[in-house]
Amino acid sequence: MTSTLTRPSPATGTVRDAVAPRRRTRIFALPEARWAAAALVLFLIALPLQLLNAPAWAWGPLYAATYITGGWEPGWAGLRALREKTLDVDLLMVVAAIGAAAIGQVLDGALLIVIFATSGALEAIATARTADSVRGLLDLAPATATRVADDGREETVPSADLQVGDTILIRPGERVGADGRVLDGASEVDQATITGEPLPVAKETGDEVFAGTLNGTGALRVKVERDSSDSVIARIVAMVEEASETKAPTQLFIEKVEQRYSIGMVAATLALFALPLLFGAALQPTLLRAMTFMIVASPCAVVLATMPPLLSAIANAGRHGVLVKSAVVMERLGQVDAVALDKTGTLTEGTPRVTDIRPLPASGLDEDTLLTLTAAAEHPSEHPLARAIVDAARTRGLVIPLVADFASAPGTGVTATVEGRAVAVGSPARLLNGRDDHPAAAVARELEHAGRTAVLIEVDDAPAGVLGIADRLRDEAPTTVTALASLTGTSPVLVTGDNLRAAARLADEVGITDVRAGLLPQDKVAAVQEMATAGRKVLVVGDGVNDAPALAAAHTGIAMGRAGSDLALETADAVVVRDELATIPTVVALSRRARRLVVQNLVIASVFITGLVVWDLAGTLPLPLGVAGHEGSTVIVGLNGLRLLADSAWRRGDTRNGL
Repeated sequence: MTSTLTRPSPATGTVRDAVAPRRRTRIFALPEARWAAAALVLFLIALPLQLLNAPAWAWGPLYAATYITGGWEPGWAGLRALREKTLDVDLLMVVAAIGAAAIGQVLDGALLIVIFATSGALEAIATARTADSVRGLLDLAPATATRVADDGREETVPSADLQVGDTILIRPGERVGADGRVLDGASEVDQATITGEPLPVAKETGDEVFAGTLNGTGALRVKVERDSSDSVIARIVAMVEEASETKAPTQLFIEKVEQRYSIGMVAATLALFALPLLFGAALQPTLLRAMTFMIVASPCAVVLATMPPLLSAIANAGRHGVLVKSAVVMERLGQVDAVALDKTGTLTEGTPRVTDIRPLPASGLDEDTLLTLTAAAEHPSEHPLARAIVDAARTRGLVIPLVADFASAPGTGVTATVEGRAVAVGSPARLLNGRDDHPAAAVARELEHAGRTAVLIEVDDAPAGVLGIADRLRDEAPTTVTALASLTGTSPVLVTGDNLRAAARLADEVGITDVRAGLLPQDKVAAVQEMATAGRKVLVVGDGVNDAPALAAAHTGIAMGRAGSDLALETADAVVVRDELATIPTVVALSRRARRLVVQNLVIASVFITGLVVWDLAGTLPLPLGVAGHEGSTVIVGLNGLRLLADSAWRRGDTRNGL
């Protein structure tokens, strides 16, 4: 990802951060995807020819090519695994396909090859996309930085070459090149990528700044305190990778089960073929019985018993705006028994809004006049607070007059002349300059105690009023918290990088009692790991880069999609595409119903497979009947699982309707 930064415009003071689209790995750059696509195309050409009773020479070579393109790579991998004395499930699937072809079931074998190859390609694509996203995060930090020598000379150097103790200059609109501490200067820094705070944070001498965060309208001289490999951004990347690897034990367990099943199935098939021959049985019927056993004992029925409910639930959730990335994720969603929620962009909309307009009685102004003057003064500014004030004026239908003599002081506020009146807008602490007994100071303290950001307005050098600005709570947040608490049996935990006062106020509004505020990404991971250590299966819901490590470390992670960062969206197991918070408890409830159907289907499939295997071993199971029984069980469990495709299944998943 390449970042191009444009300096503030002299006319408007606009700070733009134009980020070029991140380059993704092309799908067909992956060999798994190319071979799977080739196998699918060949299969789709051969199938209609066979169904239309074309000569075997027309469709036979196409099926053979399907076997080769889709099966050579997993087959070769399986042979390599045999050299390590491991019977890989890849090889088993290829052998099963060849076995089906050996007894005339060429179509069944080819379909098995296509499905297996496609599954491997999808896994490769998902892995590549996640790797792209992690690499893109590292690119948040600029490639170069301006280093200031002891004699004051400036030089542009690669950010990776910065050493602890170096002094760097961050101009307006630039990204910070390294973690460090401000030596001099004042500005506001957008550090949402690190802490998730919705508003830029004022920075002055002695304050800490982080690599990859975006400087506002002031210039800063920063002393580097961490090597680039140890920056907060770099540590986020490391934590995402490390947390993702912690899911490996589950995969190892699955591989052990597959290994044992593979060995048992191959051994049983060979025994059914070899032992009767030793006792003088005829070759043809013995081979037929062994191949029939391989078909009826095939795990396909069990796999299909599991997948239809989960895939149907995925499709249903997708129609309602929740993208669940895999069947494994859908199953894991139903297991969660604890929830950790981010604040900004998750429980809130992530956009500051004017919540309070407090004109001082001595000013003689009403709310609309105070807001009009403030919006006019802030109109030329691109500060997020300025946009919130201007939006509030437009919402009220107020006419915003033109201004003269506009000036912006980083970390302090703006001044302008509005219709002949001198207007100053900024921090109460700075504009009041220690006058804590002034009525405006009392109003500001009241708003700040309520979790608002207070903005003081002076008109003709006299305090005229105070505005309160806050990130607005989502309308559905309280009901969502209640629903999640009902599903899991415990109240969600609030984990946020925002300040404790704002976090506590929001927690009171939504009914959360466990509040953990002022957290950096590693602190969020620690909170999730603490709950996991206590035996909880934690669902984390977040939206930003700062949430990505926690999303990866959690049992299951869900990202809010509308404003979610690329890394959060890639790291999360599911994405709320339409940004509707209320869909989260619904999809958890839907997952629980899907898991119940999975259990039902596994029982049905096991009964069919066991019955057919016993029939084949104890008697003579005709091959057509064996295929019909096996495929019949597949149809039954498939139809049972497809019930979750109906809209009624989503409505039943809504905890307000009762599941």
